[in-house]
Amino acid sequence: MMKRLEGKTALVTGAARGIGSAIATAFVENGAFVYLTDIDDALGQEMAASLGEQARYLHLDVRDEGQWQSVMAQIIEECAVLNVLVNNAGITGFEEGCFVHDPEHASLMDWHAVHRTNLDGVFLGCKQAIQAMRRSASVGAIINISSRSGLVGIPAAAAYASSKAAVRNHTKTVALYCAEQGLPIRCNSIHPAAILTPMWEPMLGEGPEREIRMREFVQDCPMRRFGRPEEVAAVAVMLASDEAAYMNGSELNIDGGILAGTVATPKTASET
Repeated sequence: MMKRLEGKTALVTGAARGIGSAIATAFVENGAFVYLTDIDDALGQEMAASLGEQARYLHLDVRDEGQWQSVMAQIIEECAVLNVLVNNAGITGFEEGCFVHDPEHASLMDWHAVHRTNLDGVFLGCKQAIQAMRRSASVGAIINISSRSGLVGIPAAAAYASSKAAVRNHTKTVALYCAEQGLPIRCNSIHPAAILTPMWEPMLGEGPEREIRMREFVQDCPMRRFGRPEEVAAVAVMLASDEAAYMNGSELNIDGGILAGTVATPKTASET
């Protein structure tokens, strides 16, 4: 039985861990040859090695256009085609211990740092992918990882929310542009929320309070749990596959029902 991504070449940014590594893993399992990229070379190489001959690691700082050009040139030289790009690399701004990201007190430097990775990185990825896919005349799929935070305001993470909202909008712009150009390139966005990845670690901490914090963070989720990276990866596989050939400029939420409306409180057996 043919796998869903058989014969496709894919590039996944921020693939050393978290959602990126889960997407890379799912792509390989579904038959794709996957280039994993990151700035954590040791972890990225380890991840690629664990996936076997259908995966390869390349260093890529998504903020650097020259590195994007070099990576794309290498992929086209080695595989002749790029079919799928997943713009996954992103930061919250909290990684270095800075917890001041509200609209009143956030520094301009911290604001720019988040946007350089989350927004500039996606812009450069889309730009380079369109050019590579056009040159190789490939049927292409660009998948941008946005966030629930790109759909609602997040007072304590202004830069992150702003950058992910821009990713959402740029996805639609890319989709319309490629259609206008007559290019067989689709562009869609995924909007995860409360997915348990290493990005949460600075906020969850360790010790006996960790479980309490975890419950607090998902108390507004109707499903009352964190999502898993592989659940996001399953959506990415669908968008990358030919099954989604008519999906373009779409946004898919994977949030346990958070954006569906008022939080649903599970009923007890006596109430049903």
